[in-house]
Amino acid sequence: MFNLYEVVRMLSAAKVAFVIVGGIAIRGHGGNYITEDLDICYSRSRDNLKRLADVLSPLNPRPRNFDDDLPFVFDWTTLQHGTNFTFYTDLGDVDLLGEVKGVGSYDDLLKESLEIDLDGYKVNILSIPSLIVSKKAAGRPKDEPGLKVLYALLEAESDEE
Repeated sequence: MFNLYEVVRMLSAAKVAFVIVGGIAIRGHGGNYITEDLDICYSRSRDNLKRLADVLSPLNPRPRNFDDDLPFVFDWTTLQHGTNFTFYTDLGDVDLLGEVKGVGSYDDLLKESLEIDLDGYKVNILSIPSLIVSKKAAGRPKDEPGLKVLYALLEAESDEE
């Protein structure tokens, strides 16, 4: 069973530098978007990769769509040698993004994020305009429903001003 709050709590408690993107960020802005994974853009600094690996290792991450018979070692060097990863974990699907199409790397996303309280933990979520940019840049049909929600949230936000 997917447990966003537990994964976010673990990442936050370990001081992992990350920004929540994707469907969970849409929900963080008040959208009613349904998602089944946690997408984060993470800092690629060596220390952060080590913290990230330390948090996720006990959750038995395994690449999605990867043959179960193939060996896989998850550690900070695995993260160092790649950029974007999609994992199954014991708590649900977690996508680690070193770069987000249309927006950039962690430092770029951090500038375009806002801090919210998520289940008692301060976390950064990508702004609505930047989420729109990233969804449009991805150009995937599966992102269309999320874009509709984002445009509605953006309109509601401008009506409040």
